[in-house]
Amino acid sequence: MKIKTLKLPEMITEQKLKELYKELWLIRYFDEKVDQFFAKGMIHGTTHLCVGQEPSAAGSIAVISRKDKIISTHRGHGHCISKEGDVNKMMAELFGRETGYCKGKGGSMHIADLEKGNLGANGIVGGGLPLAVGAALTSKIKNENYVVLCFFGDGASNEGSFHESLNLAAIWDLPVVFICENNQYGMSGPVKDMTRIENIADRAGSYGIPGKVVDGLDMIEIMNSVHEAVEHARNSKGPSLIEMKTYRWKGHSKSDAKKYRTREEEKEWREKDGIKRFKDTLINSGVLTEETAKQLQEEAYEEIEKAVTFAENSPEPSLDRILEDVYA
Repeated sequence: MKIKTLKLPEMITEQKLKELYKELWLIRYFDEKVDQFFAKGMIHGTTHLCVGQEPSAAGSIAVISRKDKIISTHRGHGHCISKEGDVNKMMAELFGRETGYCKGKGGSMHIADLEKGNLGANGIVGGGLPLAVGAALTSKIKNENYVVLCFFGDGASNEGSFHESLNLAAIWDLPVVFICENNQYGMSGPVKDMTRIENIADRAGSYGIPGKVVDGLDMIEIMNSVHEAVEHARNSKGPSLIEMKTYRWKGHSKSDAKKYRTREEEKEWREKDGIKRFKDTLINSGVLTEETAKQLQEEAYEEIEKAVTFAENSPEPSLDRILEDVYA
């Protein structure tokens, strides 16, 4: 089998690689569709899109088991989809419909799917880090042997919760993998102006845990690196810090005009498109043909179109139940 030349973890079969290619397009089409609806005023509130960052979610979550958990971020649609999220319920949630994950009351930044091991997105920068430590502590105390993937952005690495969480996870040898999706900007501030060191992963040394910088657009490197960290955690060797160097094509949120970066920079990163790179790798290894790749891409597009139809045809929350499940 030509897949052997890719040197992948054992659970990644040829079929899984095809599914991952489709999954990458599901994430992209979902967020591109959401972007269109926000521009038309059909979706309210705000949202943070992960277009361009798809591989960090898909590649990382591909190498964990169903019993393993994830903690997401405010830019979390890709994480949810990769953890077997229901795109119908996701789209309905953004449309504010009763059939959504939070019955239309939570919106983009509060989607969770506990049955699938998705412990939720978080609107607070760095807010998911302590939650991941708590989930990992639960796994250790109860001997449940699950690992937690904790996603966060480069901006969160300067929050106190980051340092507190890594320190506690380290001294207790907790089964958690901290994954920094460094998309080069915390809101409108470039990471080079916010952090003195070149690599956020270097901070792992302060806590005596492994740290690694990964090309966040290379699916093969992502899967191998995260798999290594997950096995490290599952074998009671403690946490790791992985920094994914990636890039968001869209603004920080829907209201971001992106005046802080050049069109030349955006063009350069778009040319590094992780989905195209993965497609080329799979075709060169004989896993995909151009025809099969096109078919999988079309299937992903149709799935998102069906999710839109589902959301548009779903009822809005009734006024007499509007405050149910809402807490202050």
